[in-house]
Amino acid sequence: MAQILDPIPADRPGHILCCYVNATSKIQIARISNIPNWYFERVVFPGQRLVFEAFSEALLEIHCGMMASAILSDKIPCTRLQIVEDGDPDAEPPDGEAGTSANTQAPDNSTDNPDGSVTDSFSSPTLTSV
Repeated sequence: MAQILDPIPADRPGHILCCYVNATSKIQIARISNIPNWYFERVVFPGQRLVFEAFSEALLEIHCGMMASAILSDKIPCTRLQIVEDGDPDAEPPDGEAGTSANTQAPDNSTDNPDGSVTDSFSSPTLTSV
């Protein structure tokens, strides 16, 4: 995946493909600042999916706020955002963490009622994986 503005350094191994979704109604800034000699910062609009390459030790910082101010609201290890593509044995998340499968179906959250009818426990649409 090409990151045009500031590509990931090619001299280091361990690139992983990651996905972050802004599930809020506010604009967020996603930033990785713990990797030396690499700058990554993107604006993520409400409902937008951000797909990016990073190193497994990278931490994605999520900043939210209003005009001229930003508050660090979350730090997410990029290994938790890793997209694991089916059929790619080298893309397993470390330490048994669950990544996002490229071809994962949504879980069956329906319940059977005593009268035999089936109801869905979701009242609104949900986001699914990439």
